[in-house]
Amino acid sequence: MSTTTVDQTTSNTRNTLQDKAIGALAGAAVGDAIGGATEGRSTEEIVERYDGWVEGIVDYFMPDWRTAKPMSPYHKGDGNVTDDTLMTNLLVSVYAKHRRHLTAYDVANDLVPLMMNQVQWIPELERETVPLLRVFLAEKWLVTRLHYGHVDPREAGVGNVVNCGAAMYMAPVGIANAGDPQGAYTEALELAGAHQSSYGREAAAVFAAAVAAAMAPGASVDDVLTAASSLAQDGTRDAIAAVLDAAVPGSDWRDAIPLLRSAVRPFDTVGEVYREPAQDSRRPSRLRSIEELPVALGFLKVTGGDARGAILGATNYGRDSDSIATMGGAIAGALGGESGLPAEWVEEVGRASRLDLRAGGLAMAEVAAEVFAADEAAFARRVRAVGDLLGTGGAS
Repeated sequence: MSTTTVDQTTSNTRNTLQDKAIGALAGAAVGDAIGGATEGRSTEEIVERYDGWVEGIVDYFMPDWRTAKPMSPYHKGDGNVTDDTLMTNLLVSVYAKHRRHLTAYDVANDLVPLMMNQVQWIPELERETVPLLRVFLAEKWLVTRLHYGHVDPREAGVGNVVNCGAAMYMAPVGIANAGDPQGAYTEALELAGAHQSSYGREAAAVFAAAVAAAMAPGASVDDVLTAASSLAQDGTRDAIAAVLDAAVPGSDWRDAIPLLRSAVRPFDTVGEVYREPAQDSRRPSRLRSIEELPVALGFLKVTGGDARGAILGATNYGRDSDSIATMGGAIAGALGGESGLPAEWVEEVGRASRLDLRAGGLAMAEVAAEVFAADEAAFARRVRAVGDLLGTGGAS
């Protein structure tokens, strides 16, 4: 093969990696912004408030958003991303700094200081401040435990409420391990130990694995679902199986909403009234699962990986709609690349949130290429070492 052909092949591969990485992170941000408007509501409340199904970017559910919920005065809707995207972008920054696989210590040493000190535009607060002042209690736990409590980062997640807080920002891990769901699962499990335990930590690992599977060239929805199903453990595995059994490929996402909710209900600890969680909700269990990841995978199956449908299904599902749409948007975006996302949504969310939705993907594509090169070199060293141990000789 000539040098020119090699260069062209490398360029084409890199361009595909960039396209999928941009699709994953832009898809996550768009899903987050659109789904954020309906968070915490039931499907019935959503349809009544918007006089029909939400079909794109809408305004906030309650016009008096500054005072309606004093504990969380956030301007959701109108294309504003939430803490899902803020945390995702911080993790991208940590990857861009180290340009290698990450550990729980990187969460403590780099992610937490960024949460505390990096002044930036926070769309839902409509001002510049640090991300810590926007993230909710389960994420503030990171700062309390790691910065002030000096807990071992590998186990700092123990005791936190078990929810999707770690899973919601694990898409970059899937990109860093593009094409290697097992590797993504293992790395995310390590990272999420600083934030979550039990099925919250498990969901983070499975979501990262799903993104990694979607990043492979020519990957299909079935490839993603197989990877997620094969790696998931305990209640997460069972919840995914139940939801996927209920999901009918090619059906309307509107019709799928009650079916997916019914399927995940036995595994969901929060209960039917989302804003009034049951007394035993969000506690560790080997039998339960977060709701968000299985439902996101269900909408992917129903829509055949269509980003628009997956995001709208999640948005109109309600409950923790922003995180469901974040996960569905990330996986669909990785499958279809940037062109698979509605361009008008990407443009409007970027404008409203004052974000370059391509920048994170470009940065992670560079990191992923460097991570792979380092992995390849490390494996070559192992081949030589094991070959010498066995007396068979290593690869040349």
